[in-house]
Amino acid sequence: MIRVVKKPEERRADIVRAARHLFATNGFDGTSMQDVMRHLSIAKGTIYHYFSSKEDLLEAVVDDLATESTERMRDIAEAPTGDAVSKIQALVAAGRVADENQDLVRQLHRSANAGMHARLLAAVIQQQAPLYAKVFQQGREEGLFQVDSPLETAEFVLAAVQFLTDEGIFPWQPEALLRRAKAFPSLIEQQLGARPGTFSFLFPST
Repeated sequence: MIRVVKKPEERRADIVRAARHLFATNGFDGTSMQDVMRHLSIAKGTIYHYFSSKEDLLEAVVDDLATESTERMRDIAEAPTGDAVSKIQALVAAGRVADENQDLVRQLHRSANAGMHARLLAAVIQQQAPLYAKVFQQGREEGLFQVDSPLETAEFVLAAVQFLTDEGIFPWQPEALLRRAKAFPSLIEQQLGARPGTFSFLFPST
């Protein structure tokens, strides 16, 4: 059999994709490093060359998910059609990585992974804020928003939403989360100088 030699970045990407598939299929706790090795038919030394532990591999998987989500969002933000409000609605939907990866999110909420969790939340804000800023600026040009600092406003809004609704950081009771969810549309409208009701899609009344 001919041994296939891959570039380091390709091999690392293969491991991350395999782990992502196995974590999604069998759960994080139900997947071992040996399972990933077996799935790819690689040696122990190969996987540990790139990842020192399963938690290290988890961080790479979550980062991969965030990057994939950001690429989807970039396509939306840079699309030549669609007004700013419709783009924001699409950006919000595209950025909901947690909805399809509940098991991975639960792992991040473990106290042992608190540092990783905070780093990844910060990375998401850094990646997504420029995309929202681009759409906020579009909304200003369309006369939908009155915002003088699109990027700083995007950073502020994303940080507030990400951190204040993250149950891994704040163990809110359901009624406390609901109270915040109801307030966010109006608060964001005020930040952007948007017409009342513009962001009602964030918390539909029905």
